[in-house]
Amino acid sequence: MREDLLAQLDEWHEEDEFEEIVDAVMEIPTEDRDYVLISHLGRAMNNLERYEEAIEQFLTISEEGKDDPLWHYRMGVAYYYLEQYDDALREFEIADQLDPEDEDTLEFLDWIRSKTAQKTAEEATVSSVQFDTDFDFTNFWDDSEHALEQYVSDPPTDELIASVEEELVFKLPAFYINMMKVHNGGIPHNRCFPKGEAVCGAEDYIRISGILGIGREKRKSLCGDLGSRSVIEDGGYPEIGVVICDCPSESRVVMLDYRSSGNDSEPEVVHVDKENNHKITSLAPNFEAFIRGLVNEEIYEV
Repeated sequence: MREDLLAQLDEWHEEDEFEEIVDAVMEIPTEDRDYVLISHLGRAMNNLERYEEAIEQFLTISEEGKDDPLWHYRMGVAYYYLEQYDDALREFEIADQLDPEDEDTLEFLDWIRSKTAQKTAEEATVSSVQFDTDFDFTNFWDDSEHALEQYVSDPPTDELIASVEEELVFKLPAFYINMMKVHNGGIPHNRCFPKGEAVCGAEDYIRISGILGIGREKRKSLCGDLGSRSVIEDGGYPEIGVVICDCPSESRVVMLDYRSSGNDSEPEVVHVDKENNHKITSLAPNFEAFIRGLVNEEIYEV
């Protein structure tokens, strides 16, 4: 009977029927569940993204699992997806010691070390940048997979900033530079900016897709394949400054407008609509005011 159950659990696992595994094992009285059954239960809960419950189950067999690389691996998986990276690193390192060169374990170890290094670099950057602003950037960025792939680069060095400014022939706003030193490009949660006093309908605001960072590597960075110069030259936009944000419509962009300030001074922020005779709409007197004015599109929903 037990062998039939274990075979059925393996079959459900192969067929991704994880709920069936959980239901079947949970029907067995707690005192009758052994190491193998609880291992099946915890693995299924991991696959169902019920990571906290999985850890609870695995901890009930921790004494038996201390020398089992699979037990440590599955604990590491749960901790990893709960973003408890210190705990995950500990478990994967033990799993690696018990079963050296396991490819899945090594892959998780690489991911964790990469995330830890990135977090350390970001914290070091934040501590080194003196941001003369009271703007709260907590939860400002939406770091989706698309954002990380297309927009977000490593914090720019002073040398990179200088070379980008030389290529663009414009001095970038100080607020923008400091902002990029903390988080270099990306997609904000709030992506709408009102055109004027009224804020009640679709015609009263513009919507951006993302903010271009300082760099060349990412396609949507200032000097990337879909950066400022490329958009201006290929799209026929007026050469009034720097494209700083792209928009959902390919015929619209948000630009830093240097016409009244000169190439080395603080530019205005404008919206350019190519399909509407290249209409230029003033949005904000400077980049900081533009960032402060971004709102969530939900306020326009009627």
